[in-house]
Amino acid sequence: MEEIKPIFWDDEKGIIILDQRALPREEKYLTLKNIEEVAEAIRNLAIRGAPAIGIAAAMGVALGFKMSSPKNKKEAENIFQHLCRIITQSRPTARNLFWAIERMKEIFGQSLDRGIEETKRSLISAAKSLLEEDLRVNRAIGENGQILIPQECAILTHCNAGALATGGYGTAIGVIRAAWEAGKKIRVLVDETRPVLQGMRLTAWELQKLAIPVVIITDSMAGWFMAQGKIDLVLCGADRVARNGDTANKIGTYSLAILARAHRIPFYIAAPISTIDVETKDGRGIEIEERPEEEVVEIGGKRYAPPGVRAANPAFDITPAHLIDAIITERGILYPPFEDALNKLC
Repeated sequence: MEEIKPIFWDDEKGIIILDQRALPREEKYLTLKNIEEVAEAIRNLAIRGAPAIGIAAAMGVALGFKMSSPKNKKEAENIFQHLCRIITQSRPTARNLFWAIERMKEIFGQSLDRGIEETKRSLISAAKSLLEEDLRVNRAIGENGQILIPQECAILTHCNAGALATGGYGTAIGVIRAAWEAGKKIRVLVDETRPVLQGMRLTAWELQKLAIPVVIITDSMAGWFMAQGKIDLVLCGADRVARNGDTANKIGTYSLAILARAHRIPFYIAAPISTIDVETKDGRGIEIEERPEEEVVEIGGKRYAPPGVRAANPAFDITPAHLIDAIITERGILYPPFEDALNKLC
């Protein structure tokens, strides 16, 4: 099948992204022509998923600096720092966004003495290489993780940790893909993932394209399906992993981890090392993004809640490390206790 390309760089046009808000009804690409448009695309979920956000952030900074015309090094530094601030203020939880900006800051510092034009070329090259690196990393995660997948099983996944959430291939869905490619007989149950339905809209769409058997369930059905013996393991992605293994992922992941433990079902996280934040001791230090109330009370632009009733909308929750059976990375599978292993890995 043709690989899904959620984001790529075009030297003439800018940054091209697959608009994930339009899926699955329409496969529509957007051209982002400046850093403000990139930041807005991250905020409004036109592009989403921690690794994909990191790639978009790096490309946004490279694009912004490419379009600038600094007269000297000091002005170049001021412009670059301003571009980084624009992107880092777009979404707070995904570690990859900040990791990517740190990488771009290193490249900027190493290249500035070689001139403005060379710095522009270096930033563009670095942003492109992040995309290529992400694809390699995802395939390694898939290959490492697929050994945890039984020869025949039913997997529950939440939100979207597939090609759309990365540079391609996927993290959690990458593990599923690798298992499928290895000839394993698997069936995937996909939580709808309220409030914006990333599981039903995006993950089901990806799996259908891959011809992997998929069934959509509502978020509230997971416990019942586990009790009926219809789920063998839970496999999710991550937006940030703290030093002790506490993991931030799409809201609802924590509930699945508790249900999995209650039913003695393995619960796995698949994430690249760029998602691991060893500077954050545990989940209490992870900022949880609060998104607009409209995402909860409206569906397709139509309000279903009574007028005037407020809604809470935390985008993520924290799954404590003690509920996670393994963390799958591109460098191998980690088992609890996680802290020493994560420190060595990073």
